[in-house]
Amino acid sequence: MDAISSLGTNYVLSGVSPFSQENQSKSKLSPFMSLDLKEHPMASADFTNQTLTAFSSSSASPFQAKTSSIGMSRGMRWWEKSTNHNMLEIQSANHLVDSLLNAGDRLVVLDFYSPGCGGCKSLHPKICQLAETNPNVMFLKVNQEELRTMCHGLNVHVLPFFKFYRGAEGKVCSFSCTIATINKFKKALDKHGSERCSLGDAKGLDEKELAALASVGELKMNSLTMHQASNIGYKTEEQYQTMVL
Repeated sequence: MDAISSLGTNYVLSGVSPFSQENQSKSKLSPFMSLDLKEHPMASADFTNQTLTAFSSSSASPFQAKTSSIGMSRGMRWWEKSTNHNMLEIQSANHLVDSLLNAGDRLVVLDFYSPGCGGCKSLHPKICQLAETNPNVMFLKVNQEELRTMCHGLNVHVLPFFKFYRGAEGKVCSFSCTIATINKFKKALDKHGSERCSLGDAKGLDEKELAALASVGELKMNSLTMHQASNIGYKTEEQYQTMVL
């Protein structure tokens, strides 16, 4: 894998992580990016000390991946190449919560990715095609590099990763897949995206996910999240912030 130095920092252009020439000759990059727990301290014990690592398909040793979208030219930002009206970039935890609650009974797919993840880059065109052919499904893109703490709070430890939510049911499935296993994604889309009568108000994130985001300081209360909190017995912001897994 080639890397360039921009503004004093090394950025990965493709693949998952920088490998030595010896490793490049011995194995191919795994399509998955793994998020190991080693670097970033969190308020919750379940999400402490995390760092971004990737694994070779023939080696169990982790390689730290130095990835960043900062300094990349506009033409290299593959994750921005989408004009589908039903694909939205998530900016914060509150933005995610609000988007899920406002989706009604539509199927919502959370697409967790990183600019330095080779598997994510390979899969992105297919996801865009599926979004185009399924206009009633909302695709929410989550940049792990920009929203690292939120992703850790949502228990996302490998990329690419997907979570499916539908109306009053809330989360219906979650899994990781690559371009080679795209049929898994298509089957989930067919199973959970079929037309039906609304079963009630959208549930959005479940209790454990809300609690995890609150515990790491990512979630700020507003009318929508207060509504969710009241439904599970936490009626004040102070009570909500003290929720534990």
